[in-house]
Amino acid sequence: MSQETYESEPEATRREAGEAESSRASRGWWDRNADEYQSDHGAFLGDDRFVWGPEGLDEAEAALLGPAADLKGLDVLEIGAGAAQCSRWLAARGARPVALDLSHRQLQHALRIGGGVPLVEADAGRLPFRDGAFDLACSAYGAVPFVADPVQVFREVHRVLRPGGRWVFSVTHPIRWAFPDEPGPEGLSVSASYFDRVPYVEQDEGGDAVYVEHHRTLGDRVRDVVAGGFRLADLVEPEWPAWNDQEWGGWSPLRGNLIPGTAIFVCERD
Repeated sequence: MSQETYESEPEATRREAGEAESSRASRGWWDRNADEYQSDHGAFLGDDRFVWGPEGLDEAEAALLGPAADLKGLDVLEIGAGAAQCSRWLAARGARPVALDLSHRQLQHALRIGGGVPLVEADAGRLPFRDGAFDLACSAYGAVPFVADPVQVFREVHRVLRPGGRWVFSVTHPIRWAFPDEPGPEGLSVSASYFDRVPYVEQDEGGDAVYVEHHRTLGDRVRDVVAGGFRLADLVEPEWPAWNDQEWGGWSPLRGNLIPGTAIFVCERD
């Protein structure tokens, strides 16, 4: 939840939220919370590490974008890049990444860390790039969970990718929506319908959304990928590793050893 001081705490509810309201809420939330996010999670994310989610699965190990040795010289778009940690990892392997984020404050953290990666402030549903500009696109928990129309995002990614390009993105595993967002035992009992697709919204006392997250079932995600013009090559559900003893929101070793927390979709543009 945002740490900005409101006249009253934002109200958590489930209600519809369209594209414009979702985008506006996401930009505001990440601008307000970027400092705290980077302070809390910066050590885990590193300055130039490519990690797919709270489990700690590294791209160096997973090679979901392809072998690291093959990244040299490739044009890569990172969507929802935050402080561009993943882009720096890609650049260190000889790729030519561009880091895109909706949040101005997140990109200021990218500038603070440095590294010379090109930064672009833009909405994922309206990518400011020419057709066929990139070989690869990736997103580690960026943009996709927060947009009302993921198919529009996927179509934009499809447009800017060259034929044969790969699009890999991670999101909260859809099954997690049926459980409370708690890391302890209280987060192990089903509390809601997995099939309830009404967005989670935090709104101010005027009813305006200050945070929006959209739920899609696993089947919805697959259909969205196909509707966006992609072929689903793989679906990765990282297991919780023995070395990771951290809690991150509702993610924890307790829950991670029992239910999946992250889903990574590996998509290809034919």
